[in-house]
Amino acid sequence: MQEQTDPGYENFEFMSNDGLMLRGRRYGSRQWKDRLPVVCLAGLTRNSADFHGLAMFLSSHPKHPRQVLSLDYRGRGRSDHDKNWRNYNPLVEASDTITACEAAGFEDISLIGTSRGGIVAMVLAAMRPGILKQVILNDIGPEIDGVGWARIKTSLQRMREPSTWDEANEMLREALGSQFTDLSDQDWLDHAHATFKDAGGKPVRNFDNGLLTSIKAQNLDEELPTFWPQFDGLRQMALLAIRGTNSDLFSQATLEKMHQHHPSMQSIIVEGQGHAPLLHSGKLPEQIYRFLENTAPKH
Repeated sequence: MQEQTDPGYENFEFMSNDGLMLRGRRYGSRQWKDRLPVVCLAGLTRNSADFHGLAMFLSSHPKHPRQVLSLDYRGRGRSDHDKNWRNYNPLVEASDTITACEAAGFEDISLIGTSRGGIVAMVLAAMRPGILKQVILNDIGPEIDGVGWARIKTSLQRMREPSTWDEANEMLREALGSQFTDLSDQDWLDHAHATFKDAGGKPVRNFDNGLLTSIKAQNLDEELPTFWPQFDGLRQMALLAIRGTNSDLFSQATLEKMHQHHPSMQSIIVEGQGHAPLLHSGKLPEQIYRFLENTAPKH
């Protein structure tokens, strides 16, 4: 049962194959069949709120609006937590995404994956390539820069619960200010509200602590895995890669190598932002809209 919670979206929920209730946000009318629906997958500890601005833009576009489904992985946002932290991995999250598409009635989709979401997209290209028609990778590629991963892992392990929203805002500015040099005060405030959830007026982290266990289990001294075989599964579909100029997780060298593997891939460089660019900011919504329109498969 879905209830109206916001003029822009409905709550969406479905049962995973192992019995968890997983959730997200559904934007736009189910009657819109002339454009592919867009499925949005967030970063490692992030959730569906990250895509609200972009989803509103795409689902209310005056010319060609489309449905958008933004998902909370298991253990994030409003989705149930998994008692087994080992299930917090891209393979399980890809399977959950397939189940979500089936529950939503989507046979073919355009997929936008930020960071972890992009890895899930590459795994999907290996598991169920037929469902993917267009893919946008936001600040992620088949090779992950160890410097950025070490920063993220250390930051999450040291992350404390802020006592006020002002403190939450300052925490984010302190951690990310060097990467995001062009954000407004409102951008930072929006980022804080997408990062934490409100519990009686106090911000609290919006993901299962078991996710931190899965992160700690990864040894920084070991070589990070690469996803080139999975990435090559995207060569048969329209692909757009977005990179923040200040990103320490997705290098320019990896982006150039991706162009060699996928010659028709398009790319966007976002000035003044790091990992990962805010998709509702600047010209990105319109650029994403144009990519979806111009590369749509012919019926």
